[in-house]
Amino acid sequence: MSPLPGAEMVRTPVHLYRYLLRCCRRLPSPIVQQHYRHAVRQGFNSHVDEDDPERIRQIIKRAIEDADWVLNKVGTLGAARLPD
Repeated sequence: MSPLPGAEMVRTPVHLYRYLLRCCRRLPSPIVQQHYRHAVRQGFNSHVDEDDPERIRQIIKRAIEDADWVLNKVGTLGAARLPD
């Protein structure tokens, strides 16, 4: 799976939050979706006081890369389960 359309448009923490929640909707089960939604909220709560623009850019870049990795991992697992 590739990043959701619009990943390159994420510039602010609010955009990132919405993007990550959309990524969560692509996950296979409600339990997994709930787990990652909770992780997204916790990440935002832990960085709510961040005000350095460069650090915010780093966080956004890493979060998109991590979301892409998770979606690719889930896609790989789903493909591995398909019968031949």
